[in-house]
Amino acid sequence: MTDTYHTIKTKSVGQITEKRSKFLAFAHPVESAEEVKSIVDECRKEFYDARHVCWAYMIGPQGEQFRANDDGEPSGTAGKPILGQIKSNELTNILVLVVRYFGGIKLGTSGLIAAYKEAAAEALANATIIEKTVDEQLSFSYQYQMMNSVMRIIKELEPQIITQDYDNDCLMTLQIRKGLLAQLQQKLEKVETLRFIDP
Repeated sequence: MTDTYHTIKTKSVGQITEKRSKFLAFAHPVESAEEVKSIVDECRKEFYDARHVCWAYMIGPQGEQFRANDDGEPSGTAGKPILGQIKSNELTNILVLVVRYFGGIKLGTSGLIAAYKEAAAEALANATIIEKTVDEQLSFSYQYQMMNSVMRIIKELEPQIITQDYDNDCLMTLQIRKGLLAQLQQKLEKVETLRFIDP
């Protein structure tokens, strides 16, 4: 199990023309299905005069959540080839939409598949691909006098401090990449008075 995945940094675009049909492709980084829905809705509003707005997305470090939509094109000719491009580029947390303006000449099943695939590939070729880590959070409490011990571990493993609350009992939530979580836990377990809090 790897604790990294690849996605895109910001929105990117691509465009192809096939037998006078125009295909505009947009790739967006996304975190949730709700975000996908609002981007698809926006896109439909913006390109209200287009014949089809087809799309596919993949979400989750292992691409656990995915969906493809043909938006009225023959089944499997639009959403599937778009999703295929996301998979072959090994990306996740991404939505790719392809807007089609019909040019009056039918492309046939194989022509449609090729055009949607090429448009999606174009948008992804123009994207900046970044690597992100799969992060986990760890919450715990400890007594104030153990602060230096806790801070020493933080300095060594460099987790991100999400929340901290200093009182007689200090509360803290740290975030660290999955691969280092066990190591962080082991080191913190040795700190006197420290107790882990279930999320």
